[in-house]
Amino acid sequence: MNIKMNVKNNVEVWGGMECTINRIGNTYVDQLELAGHYTRKNDLELLPSLGIRALRYPILWEKYQPVKNEEIDFGSLPANLLKLKQQNIEPIAGLLHHGSGPAFTNLLDDNFPFMFAEFAAKVARRFTFVEYFTPINEPLTTARFSGLYGHWYPHHCNEFSFLKMLLNQLKGVVLAMHEIRKIIPAAKLIQTEDLAKVFSTPVMKYQADFENIRRWLTFDILSGHLTIEHPFWKYIIDTGIPVSMLDFFQKNPCTPDILGVNYYITSERYLEENVKKYPFEMKDRNNFDLYDDTEAVRVEINKKTGLKERLKEIWFKYRLPIAVTEIHINCHREEQMRWFYEAWKDCVDLRNNGVDIRAITAWSLFGSFGWDRLLTGEQFKYETGVFDISSGKLR
Repeated sequence: MNIKMNVKNNVEVWGGMECTINRIGNTYVDQLELAGHYTRKNDLELLPSLGIRALRYPILWEKYQPVKNEEIDFGSLPANLLKLKQQNIEPIAGLLHHGSGPAFTNLLDDNFPFMFAEFAAKVARRFTFVEYFTPINEPLTTARFSGLYGHWYPHHCNEFSFLKMLLNQLKGVVLAMHEIRKIIPAAKLIQTEDLAKVFSTPVMKYQADFENIRRWLTFDILSGHLTIEHPFWKYIIDTGIPVSMLDFFQKNPCTPDILGVNYYITSERYLEENVKKYPFEMKDRNNFDLYDDTEAVRVEINKKTGLKERLKEIWFKYRLPIAVTEIHINCHREEQMRWFYEAWKDCVDLRNNGVDIRAITAWSLFGSFGWDRLLTGEQFKYETGVFDISSGKLR
């Protein structure tokens, strides 16, 4: 496949590495350890050939500060980040990626935001040449999987835990950026979140409406938009979250410099009350109904779906610069190329029509492990990325 990406308006191509360190019970799984990145010597040397302008690169809390108050050993990280700069690839530092932090804390810990901000300050002092930060990746998704569905540590399944985990992470983002900007005044926040949308039958419209408001919480809260007039204000307070937790974000807004949106073929969902039509594992329940939650791509619906529609939606809602910070499909390499190219063309077309889209990110460079089971299985199926590492070398 011979693809030329020449356009009058520049949409940069960035790269990203699936770097999750998630905790299931007392077991931590490090994606980059599984991928062999820590021991292969030439990974970063191959990146300039891709033409990428920036790289989402992990400086993860769990890896570099596993023990509280111990001096941090960054190992080969300083050399790696300098190599990126020398290759004219801008590092975007990620400090927590679908994690709950080191063993001495968790997402429900009241001190979590403050300890996270202390770690962020240490990172900033060591790497003053880094300008772009994603302190916490997809806080809403992580809170759902850890606090609402129980998949990840600390394995809670209730709305209070979900909301407190979300607010703790977002407070961590605000405090971290405050500390980082004391040291690097020009530091930019690229806040990532799943670019979701929920469709439904008429019966399940109330649930879809609820989730379609909830999907924006990360950006609404950081930007100071979650006021008493917000449709989720009463819901959050009624679950037991104190008003003071919400007031913090009114007093300390931290609007992202770039909205980082992550889009997958599973990002758009469809809810239906006829539960006999779908496999058992697709079922969900609220206080009123049992329903199926499946991928919208599997259902014939008379609605506008796809990345381009979702990008227009978030642009008209916030009018802030946008980067597609993850785009990936688990398929053979030709289909992966088509998926990326079609997404890139959508971004170019939108930018040429006035939507401020800065970049699209090839995710993930070295592939990923276990996402077919949301990282909860004991066997980790490998999905290839830009490079295929299944042979032990990068192809």
